[in-house]
Amino acid sequence: MTQNKKKTGEVRSEMRKLVQLVQREIDGGASSVEEIHKAIANLPLDVLERLDLFEDAVRGARKVQEARIGAMYDLIRKVNEEVAKIAKELLAGQLPHRRVQPTGSKKAVHAHAR
Repeated sequence: MTQNKKKTGEVRSEMRKLVQLVQREIDGGASSVEEIHKAIANLPLDVLERLDLFEDAVRGARKVQEARIGAMYDLIRKVNEEVAKIAKELLAGQLPHRRVQPTGSKKAVHAHAR
């Protein structure tokens, strides 16, 4: 292996490690923010729960709230995962040829990285 190829391989390896690090940190940050979001969102429900008048309503509201908040942060983690996949493909020298559906359009277009 020539010196340039070795350096290129080392750079790509370091870049892959960086992609993994960023992906882990974004996932961890999303999880931390999700927990804080849930705790803050539960504060008014905790007050209502103590009144004993709204017990059933609070239980239902908590379920909906948990599902809504969880879905939002799951989406953030999924987008993060997809971005990491694309970054890894680019680092491997593969251009992603994904079909992207533009908002409000029924025609699919090819996404080409440059």
